[in-house]
Amino acid sequence: MDDLLIALSIGLVAGTIDVIPMIIQRIDKVSCISAFFHWVVLGIIIPFVNWDILPWLKGFIIAELAAIPILVLVYPKDRKAITPILIFSAVLGMGVGLAGSTFIG
Repeated sequence: MDDLLIALSIGLVAGTIDVIPMIIQRIDKVSCISAFFHWVVLGIIIPFVNWDILPWLKGFIIAELAAIPILVLVYPKDRKAITPILIFSAVLGMGVGLAGSTFIG
């Protein structure tokens, strides 16, 4: 149970980091809430995936794969948002992977 709470905390931190720039840019509330919960869920999933690769690489791969549906939705409306979404997914995914391996093992 402790590991699950740690993973949830990792996801909450990642979600907060992702949403802060969105709030500053005045992106709509539904998109901010969606992005926040996206990272809360990834914070729970990434640390428990058992792939025999480096933790940061595992986080990177899973986060980029999880971003694909978001990219499909965003692309027709705002093509310029694709690059920041991919960058944030990469950085936060690697961070969640590393944090998961550090605090959960």
